[in-house]
Amino acid sequence: MTPANHQDPTRAVHAPELRAAARNLGRRRFLTVTGAAAALAFSVNLPSAGTASAAELDAARLTADPFTLGVASGDPQPDSVLLWTRLAPLPYQADGGLPAQRVEVDWEVALDERFRRVVRRGRATAHPEFQHTVHVEVGHLAPGHVYHYRFRAGRYVSPAGRTRTAPARAGRAADLTFGLVSCQRYDQGYYTAYRHLAREDVDFVLHLGDYLYEYAVNATGGSRAYPAGTLPAHFNHETVTLEDYRLRYALYKSDPDLRAAHAAHPFVVTWDDHETENNYAGETPENDVPPEEFLIRRAAAYRAYWENMPLRRPQLPDGPDLKLYRRLHWGRLAQFDVLDTRQYRSNQAYGDGWQFPGPESEDPKRTLTGDAQERWLINGWHRSDALWNVVPQQVTFSRRYNSTSTPSKVSMDSWDGYPASRERVLAGAQAAGIENLMVLTGDVHVSYGFDIKRDFDDPDSRTLGTEIVTTSITSGGNGSEKPSNWNTLMTANPHLKFFNGLRGYATVSLDRRSARADFKTVSHVTGEGAPLTTAGSFVTEAGEPGLKPA
Repeated sequence: MTPANHQDPTRAVHAPELRAAARNLGRRRFLTVTGAAAALAFSVNLPSAGTASAAELDAARLTADPFTLGVASGDPQPDSVLLWTRLAPLPYQADGGLPAQRVEVDWEVALDERFRRVVRRGRATAHPEFQHTVHVEVGHLAPGHVYHYRFRAGRYVSPAGRTRTAPARAGRAADLTFGLVSCQRYDQGYYTAYRHLAREDVDFVLHLGDYLYEYAVNATGGSRAYPAGTLPAHFNHETVTLEDYRLRYALYKSDPDLRAAHAAHPFVVTWDDHETENNYAGETPENDVPPEEFLIRRAAAYRAYWENMPLRRPQLPDGPDLKLYRRLHWGRLAQFDVLDTRQYRSNQAYGDGWQFPGPESEDPKRTLTGDAQERWLINGWHRSDALWNVVPQQVTFSRRYNSTSTPSKVSMDSWDGYPASRERVLAGAQAAGIENLMVLTGDVHVSYGFDIKRDFDDPDSRTLGTEIVTTSITSGGNGSEKPSNWNTLMTANPHLKFFNGLRGYATVSLDRRSARADFKTVSHVTGEGAPLTTAGSFVTEAGEPGLKPA
């Protein structure tokens, strides 16, 4: 057994306050007094290693269970996992039911679910500055192993979670199965899909964005139809402030099915727009507000996101910036290049929405990823030794016409609104010799299966890869198996091989020969207990991209 050690999730945040303040005050984007003040607040109100940011609360004095929001793990590496929890005896209160004092939390990792073979244990600090969230990076673990973990604060013990490490980096992993989820608007239905996913035998879950929605949630929980007055009134307005976002995460994580999925599997997360604001683009908000005002909101949203997600220290935000794109490996079987297509993008052309493409959208300078992230992605492909190169990201990558007439409108919020950006990425994949490209997508509240064509105008052009689009967990309500535009989209887009409009998730299984995608749906989300159905299954062979019915 490894000796006990003390881990503080903020130990990497050690820049002196004045230096952090000066850096932010000097940034071009925060030139106004209001913006600079906000940047200062979000940069220096952080606990530093070796400093006592607040008095300590003796965990033995806790009088109610602080683990109401469950546990989670994320970003598995060959020798480490990230463990998460939050102390909140009263999660619907702004302070979570705790004073502004830090609390020491014990954690342990075991080989068995009864914790008889504990291999790592230690202590972490739940800081009030981070809303008493805990991020523990547990190292010195064996590659390719399943582990069980839990936390303890005073006399209270958290639910146990199950996680795993990735295979050794140079290892020839035989296979891998992961889940795909996105878009879980709380007030539009129950998380029944998560209940089913918690029982799946998957290695991890990829969350592709819209973990929460900024819109108001009324006292009956919308479509959940709780008894009148069940939820506090402070949920019934749009999230804008740090307190708003923190409370909204508490509401979402109070759902038992979401907590069960987090406890059952490690998550790899990336955001889309609603974690901050609908269809924002970089520094440009959806609505007409001053840029500095939006960046204050973005800083609040990004900080609350890091606090509540199983993310490592490199993703700790700095004011309105958070470097979320990152690379993970599953031995030499798969490389995952997790993208962020919100923070660095050019503003949507032609006022957003579905528009005819033209000079504005086709401007070669426009970018969906930003120049640095685009170079990082393509350079990573040149260095990749993986059989499968997988790109988890947010918005539909393949071309999607919404009419059989020519020309047809396309979505300005998706890669169709940034065709030069897509062309650079596809050219980069081809130049790097990537044979087994798989793009994973959320956002659109339906399931799609696409062949990625080198020239979408030519159905006979080379197929460079496949795109798997997972439907929403709840967003959009119950949905339907064949939406009203099913025939139109299937006819207008010959590279579209599958389309289903029900809610659910997808699973993808990779091995040395092929990849299999299963689109799984529930019949309804406005009531509980819906059964799970596999609506479609497809395979793509290694070295021969293109979806075929399984």
